[in-house]
Amino acid sequence: MRARGLRATRPRAVVLGVLDGAAATAEHLAVAQVVDRARRDLPAVSVQAVYDCLDALTRAGLARRIEPAGHPARYEARVGDNHHHLVCRGCGRTADVDCTVGAAPCLLPDLGTPGLPAGFTVDEAEVVFWGRCADCAATPPPTTPSPTTPTTPRPAAGPSAETAEREEAR
Repeated sequence: MRARGLRATRPRAVVLGVLDGAAATAEHLAVAQVVDRARRDLPAVSVQAVYDCLDALTRAGLARRIEPAGHPARYEARVGDNHHHLVCRGCGRTADVDCTVGAAPCLLPDLGTPGLPAGFTVDEAEVVFWGRCADCAATPPPTTPSPTTPTTPRPAAGPSAETAEREEAR
């Protein structure tokens, strides 16, 4: 941590240890998981302290934050190699995927495409592959509406019944 300009505080060391431990099993941890594991070594650590540690470790390049759409942010200790991620649509399980083509940034846009900024230099490509893990693929997808699908019909356009009653009362 000191080599990266950070004070080596006990909470930071514990949080980095949690991420290093998760790296051994290729886990990508949500903040709640980091908090739970950090409290095994440091029971009094607050959720805010863990957020602060994760932010400092990420800014220092000791941790990486990924934000798959529709899922909570996840953290990992694997940094500096421009790898990508595979995310299960069912359970959110996240796995590392090495660069798909050569060395970092491994994928390059055609910078000659009209509308792209001139002189732009690409140094990293962040790719998320989506699918279903073996466990989720073995189970049929739910037939009930997803949490983002409204379960009650939306009111018809125009004034509400309450507004119409108020207008009639006038």
